Amino acid sequence: MATFAVRYTYDERADVRDVVRPEHRSYLAGLAEAGRLRGSGPWVGGEPGALLVLEASDEAAVRALLDADPFQREGLVVEVHVRQWDVVLGPWAG
Repeated sequence: MATFAVRYTYDERADVRDVVRPEHRSYLAGLAEAGRLRGSGPWVGGEPGALLVLEASDEAAVRALLDADPFQREGLVVEVHVRQWDVVLGPWAG
């Protein structure tokens, strides 16, 4: 498995995000329980978005996981940047 850092940028519809957020977080909790999600959370201040750290075999597998995210389904994510990340130090290092 490889580690990937994903940057989400959300659109401005905070009211819709508020409605969909419980389903979004439930989906991410399932990924965490399955060992796919290492961590995630929204940015503080500035442009609305979040950082997710995922484990997957390749970028296509990461994108498949992201496609199933309720925030993606509802069109709340306007930009997705996926980069493989070589974790060399810290508790996530292989």
